[in-house]
Amino acid sequence: MNPASAHSNSIRAAFSHCVQQVRSYDYHHYFCLLHLPPNMRRAAFALRAFNVETARAMDVASDPKIGLMRLLWWKDVIDKIYANKKVEHPTAQALSSVISDHKISKHWLKRSVDARINDASREENAIPESIADLEQYAEDTTSTMLYMTLQAGGILSTTADHAASHIGKASGLLLLLKSLPYHLNRQGRISYIPADVAARHGLLITGHGRSEIKMESGEALSDVIFEIASVASVHLQKARELARAVPAEALPVLLPAVPAQVLLDTLRRRNFNVFDSRISNGVHGISPLWYQLKLKWHAWRNTY
Repeated sequence: MNPASAHSNSIRAAFSHCVQQVRSYDYHHYFCLLHLPPNMRRAAFALRAFNVETARAMDVASDPKIGLMRLLWWKDVIDKIYANKKVEHPTAQALSSVISDHKISKHWLKRSVDARINDASREENAIPESIADLEQYAEDTTSTMLYMTLQAGGILSTTADHAASHIGKASGLLLLLKSLPYHLNRQGRISYIPADVAARHGLLITGHGRSEIKMESGEALSDVIFEIASVASVHLQKARELARAVPAEALPVLLPAVPAQVLLDTLRRRNFNVFDSRISNGVHGISPLWYQLKLKWHAWRNTY
């Protein structure tokens, strides 16, 4: 086999790996990406696979220090890719190909991984001060994926970027809420309920120079979840208010608004009780078939 053919096979295998990673660990976005035109789809799968790698770094590590080392390794990988150095990792190979083909901004990739590194480096039992802190984290880790996908499609639109920002914030906030039981079971602590919101509902406990969130399933916790979810709902509303001014070619990129709305609706049906196991059934609490039909409906109507 000649070198050019071997390289082509290697890149093909790398993108196949990315598709499988997204399908396995980011199922709701997997279906969104299938509605993208081919010129954006490959790039989006590579970017989402990178997001899967960094999002799961702390979860798959037996020791938080190992997870943090993994995130720092990915930060180094980004530098190597932009320095035209080869990295023997399928997601890195696909990402390198996408960056070369579409001139993806290094700023967004670094911003994404830096946000995860800062989150992983927080002291144990550290609590965000406000919802604004969660919004910034969602912007840095989730909105950036949409920005880069728009960039891959050559779409230069301030309106599309604004809509992507709102959708990313909404999606990020809602996914943090959905993950609260997981983080509680895994770490024995809650990192993603802001102190000011918890204090308003009597769930912030302070003493001995430290603060913690009282995590008890009940009306107070549901009120906290409702307050944060309401901020996400406003972001979705603002994104949709921009829809008429968004270029037609950008609309498929913004389909992640649909799974965000599905999760918001599921939380509402479950009275904002994040410990209700039905929230994790299927795709965000609804059957995969019904979810795919919702996506197809929006894609067909060019809405999000």
